[in-house]
Amino acid sequence: MTGYHDYVLGLIPAALLGITALLALAGLSVQMAVPVGGGVAALLIAHAMFVRGPGATTGSAATETTTSVAPPNAD
Repeated sequence: MTGYHDYVLGLIPAALLGITALLALAGLSVQMAVPVGGGVAALLIAHAMFVRGPGATTGSAATETTTSVAPPNAD
């Protein structure tokens, strides 16, 4: 089953190479197109790591676990 992070792994090189090539063909110099493509790839990585991290729960009852911590005694 293909998940979100699998798609991100495919989009990283596609964004880097595709956006760089598209901007270079549109007339932007390659020296300016590469950082723009790299920036988009970096945003994809940051989103996959920090917004939808690999440890995020999916919301189904089978995968969610709850833990309870007893409050400390106030003696």
